[in-house]
Amino acid sequence: MRIGVLILPERRWSDQIAQWRAVEDLGFDSAWTYDHLWWRSLSESPWYGAVPVLSGVAVATERVRLGLLVGSPNFRHPVPLAKDALTLDEMSGGRFTLGLGAGSPTAGDDAVLRPGVPTPGERADRFAEFVELTDLLLRQPVTTYRGEHYRADGARMIPGCVQRPRLPFAIAATGRRGMELAARYGQSWVTLGPAAPGGVSPRECVAEVVPAQVKALESACARAGRDVGERIFVTTPGTGDPLVSWRTCLDLAIGYAAAGITHLVVHWPRESGVYAGDVRVLSDISRHALEEIHSL
Repeated sequence: MRIGVLILPERRWSDQIAQWRAVEDLGFDSAWTYDHLWWRSLSESPWYGAVPVLSGVAVATERVRLGLLVGSPNFRHPVPLAKDALTLDEMSGGRFTLGLGAGSPTAGDDAVLRPGVPTPGERADRFAEFVELTDLLLRQPVTTYRGEHYRADGARMIPGCVQRPRLPFAIAATGRRGMELAARYGQSWVTLGPAAPGGVSPRECVAEVVPAQVKALESACARAGRDVGERIFVTTPGTGDPLVSWRTCLDLAIGYAAAGITHLVVHWPRESGVYAGDVRVLSDISRHALEEIHSL
């Protein structure tokens, strides 16, 4: 199992880059950030753009893998997103993973560019085109595409990705259609556990919810004739809080490894509010748990 850290893009750059460098220095495998214009309960607080932040991180780090969780149709179009991803792949020396998701209707920025809220079916249709077009753009130098939701006329992606045939996708999905997209296009699959927050205990999440999702993913992969590869679980307090102690993090990793997860992502502890915790826990995880987690 690998383990990564997700950093909310909320601090000024001088403070934020210290966080990212610390993730690398502590030996974690990956570092991620959320892709929103603003976010949920922090909508009135500082929040910076994910792509510029990752660009700075790409040139300020050397080893750790970088990722976006997740680019979505909420406010992204595949053509500029693909161009940004290609550039991040270049700047990082081939260390970038592009997370893709259908977009949460409760994230806060869902209806900024489009009036109304799409139905679940409309959201799924839009996401299918979003993934298909982004895949095409990053695999070939020139793309023309006509869809119901997106189009591209001679979109150039030159010189192409450092990682071939294109940079990896980490596709967030819990439903059937999303799983099919992950099986067809993903190099990683991402879950936060229950499709709807609340109502499930951490024990139920690790023992029932995630194993069932992994089984559904494996079935989708069998139908697609390919293996999605990495299975990423992004931790939240409702599915077991890894920020309590290094021992808690290790126990969670053991449980989710047994459930079929191969990459655990924890949040950088914040001073208060959501994901609050003691930042020293990350150092403790590095010293006391990292080697055992890697052996799972």
